[in-house]
Amino acid sequence: MKNSKTPIDTDVIREIANLLSGSDLTEIEVEADNLRIRVARTPAPVTVAAAAPVAVAPAAAPLATVAAVALEPTSADFSKHPGVVTSPMVGTAYRSPEPGAPSFVEVGTQVREGQTLLIVEAMKTMNAIPAPRAGTVTRILVENGRPVEYGEPLLVIE
Repeated sequence: MKNSKTPIDTDVIREIANLLSGSDLTEIEVEADNLRIRVARTPAPVTVAAAAPVAVAPAAAPLATVAAVALEPTSADFSKHPGVVTSPMVGTAYRSPEPGAPSFVEVGTQVREGQTLLIVEAMKTMNAIPAPRAGTVTRILVENGRPVEYGEPLLVIE
């Protein structure tokens, strides 16, 4: 019976998930050739529960850093700020390339356009978030290893 199943193309699933994260939709379902794929976006509390087991081992080392980088709570005030950098997808934000490594940026860091600010992990893929413009990082609004939603403010560049 296993051989009668259609092989799943992970690229198709990733493409569907990207369509979902780039829109206001919360669910997409596609059916073709006896294969049905449903991708749904869940609220942040559900994402936290699902992401916690994945992030526990790698994030265990920098716990002291996590507490120290909670510089500003995310608020509606920053969502309309002209220098805000928002998450392009749902995932888990990481401020450094690996546990124990220095953060990509800190408050006061001068950045150039295209420089990596942080990483958002989505579906086990690490996505670098580049600076949309040159400037100085004035606020970091996300903690290391914390789930983020599409459009959520991550940091501010002025």
